[in-house]
Order: sequence, then C-alpha cells, then structure tokens
Amino acid sequence: MTSLTDTPSLTGSFTAEAFAAHLATQKSAPAWWLERKRAAFTQFAALPMPARTNEGWRFSNIGTLTLDGFAPASPANLKSQISDLKFEAITSLTFANNTLASRTALPADLAAKGVIVTTLAEAIVQHPDLLKAHFMAQPQKLGSEKFAALHTAFVTDGSFIYVPKGVEVPAPIVVTHVASGPGAAVFPHTLVVAEENSKVTVVDYFVSADASAHFACGANDLYAGHGAQLTYVAAQNWSPTTLSFQFNSTVVRRDARVQSLNLHLGARQARHESLSQLQAPGAFSEMLALTVAMGSQEFDQRTLQIHQAANTKSDLLYKNALRDTTRTIFSGLIIVDPDAQKTDAYQSNRNLMLSDDAEANSLPGLEIQANDVRCTHGATSSRIDPEQEFYLQSRGIAKAAADELLTFGFFEEVLNRLENDALHEALRELIKTKF
Repeated sequence: MTSLTDTPSLTGSFTAEAFAAHLATQKSAPAWWLERKRAAFTQFAALPMPARTNEGWRFSNIGTLTLDGFAPASPANLKSQISDLKFEAITSLTFANNTLASRTALPADLAAKGVIVTTLAEAIVQHPDLLKAHFMAQPQKLGSEKFAALHTAFVTDGSFIYVPKGVEVPAPIVVTHVASGPGAAVFPHTLVVAEENSKVTVVDYFVSADASAHFACGANDLYAGHGAQLTYVAAQNWSPTTLSFQFNSTVVRRDARVQSLNLHLGARQARHESLSQLQAPGAFSEMLALTVAMGSQEFDQRTLQIHQAANTKSDLLYKNALRDTTRTIFSGLIIVDPDAQKTDAYQSNRNLMLSDDAEANSLPGLEIQANDVRCTHGATSSRIDPEQEFYLQSRGIAKAAADELLTFGFFEEVLNRLENDALHEALRELIKTKF
C-alpha cells in the first residue's frame, strides 16, 4: 500500500531534451503534426502525476507509476515474426520499437476499391485530412490525460486503416506491436476509419520480444460511419514487468455497430481506458473484455459509455479471473444526455476469484439526464462452484486443470460473441498460454 507522501517521478527520461531529440527525427513531418506534438508535450510537462486523492485513480497503486528507467526505444531487428495469434489475416503490419518491421500486401481487389492499410508516417503525408480529423480527436476523460499527452508527444508510427463506403473486408487485418530491450518505451497507435455501410475487423496484438521491463503507452481511435460494422480486438501480452497504458476511443454514428474486445494477459501493472460515444440514432456499441490476472499483477479498467442521441444502445461485459495476490479495478460510468431518449444501456463486471488473497474492486455507475431510458449496471465477485469442481475431480481431472476448464467456461460468454470462429479459437489458445 502506498502513502500520500509517495512522489513518483513526473517525467522520468521524457524531458524537454528528450522531446527535442524526438522532434529532430520528425523533420520531414508537416507543421500541423509537429505543432500537435509540441502542444501535447507542454500538456504532459504541466500536468501532475496521478494522486491517490483523485477519484479517477481510486484503488489504483499510484506509487509504482514512476517513469524512471524508461526512454524512447531504439529500432529493433526482429529475427522472426512474433505472434502467438494463429489465424488467417488478409493483411498485416508489424511494428518493433515504434518502427515498421514488416508488412504483407493488401489484396489488389481491396486496394482497387479504395481500402487503405498503411502506417501513420505514410498517412501523415498521403491522407492528412483524415488524420487531422480522427487522430486523438476525442478528449481523454478517464484520468490519464498526462499519459495520453505523452503518447501524442512521442508517438512515431502506427497503423492507419481506411475502409471506403460500402466496402467489406472479408478477413481480419492484424497489427502487431513489439517492445524489445530493457527500458524500452513504445507508443503503439491504431487508427481505423470505417465509412458508411462498410465492414471490417481489426486485431491489435501487443507483445514483448523478451522479459525486460518495458513502458507501453498506446492508443487507438475507432470511427464507424453511418451503418458501418467495425470489430476491434486487442490482445495485450506484454512482459510480466511492463508498465502499460492503453487508451481506446470509439465514435459510433447512425445505425453503426462497433464491437470491441480487449484481452488482458501481460504487464505487471496495466491501465486500460475505454471511451465510447454514441452520436446518432441506431448506434450500438458492444464493449467486451477478458482478464487473466496472476502473480501480483494489477489491471485497472476505466470505461465511459456516452449516449448523445436518441435510440442508441450500448452493452458492456468485462470478465476478470484473479489468481494469487492480483488486483483488478473496474470503474465504469454510463452517461445519458438529455436528448438521448429511448437509450438502452447495460454494464456488467464479473469477477471469478481463484485465490483468497486476490482483490477485485468494482465501481459501476449511472448518470441519467433523460426520462425515457432503460439502463442497468452491476458487478459480481464469486468463486468457482465447489460442486462443479468436485464433479470434474471425481472424473480424474486434477484441481488445477479443473479450475482452468471452469475459467474457460466463465470466459466463453464473451468469446462466443465474436463472429469469426478462427479468431475466437486463436484468442482461446492465447489465453491457454497464461496457464
């Protein structure tokens, strides 16, 4: 337990000198991009580190958030493709230490229809208007404004995915982000724009090439135009000593559907913030997450569902399985604006306690300003049913294996919501590696 006197380093290695050195590598970037970075660094330097008195950091371990020992990563050479996700992708990008390491070609028929799968570095030059409109366009509201500003200031590259009106991408697009080397700081970013009546699935995979302590400060921007169907899956498998931040921002327009599923496996301390804005009638946002916590890991999940128009729906289901001395924090809020009549919103956090020493904290909440809505929220923490465990053991299955089977049963409700069976199975196999 930390005390109020804990004073984590405000900037660590991310000093004005380090930022100047970073800008020197961006000389070819346009003026508007550099100005955004300068403004972000000024904000980062001005904002204090989180304090235990901040409601947005309630229950979080503040004393371990120091940035000391981390610095922007140097380019890394990958000897082989790093991915434990085994399924067919239509195209892929791999970034190692903030630099593009490999890519596969987009099928010619999709390129001819106007689909774009490229890097941020290329999009800055080739698609500046789209980047200006969507890159980190939604203000951070969940407590990590300082770290989001750090991301904008130091981000070097990432993925840019654009699907034109009426185009369907038949298989997932996969983006792998790799951190390598002691103290490496990486800033992964994925930006997806799905135009009217398009359909696409994007998978982000975050992984460490070694067991070193890394600092990962990533973000993604998801935009679903009218009638679009966007599925986004993020699998986080950083090293067990990594400090991780991830910011998810989703905008859902009229009759669009966005499904996001976040799988949390790695890092010693990981904070994930997810903001979903339903901006037009018929918009639907499905927010899913699975966490496997072992050892002394801490997973901090903060969510915000904002209904800004009538006849919108959101459905959040976060499931955590906790072992050993782990800790999870879930703090979620549903906001219904005054004009958002006929809102249908759900929020559920369920925790499976696999240890007497684990700790699950849940803070679901509602803020309703309309009078014709249906909103429900809740949280549960429970242990494995001893009768189910006894049944499996009576048939020769060891206790550890029985607990694993029951944990997968607990997770299937979320995994079954994925339409892509191959992706479902790939995530299931990735979870198995945690056991």
